[in-house]
Amino acid sequence: MCRHQPPCPSSFAIDHDAARVVASHPEQGWSLLCNGVVVFEDTGELLPDGRVVAPHRPLTPIPVGIWVA
Repeated sequence: MCRHQPPCPSSFAIDHDAARVVASHPEQGWSLLCNGVVVFEDTGELLPDGRVVAPHRPLTPIPVGIWVA
């Protein structure tokens, strides 16, 4: 159960990747979110129920120096 305020979205929510990082392992290329989702640096995800979300990189690279808000 999330203790953050406001609470993190559940792993079933459309914005599940907006949950806070609770463990980060950049040397291995993954992070664990508060809702149990594992996100990988290639933008793929592993959901707590075992489902896989394929990497979803943008088709067009964003040029260096351009800020996207």
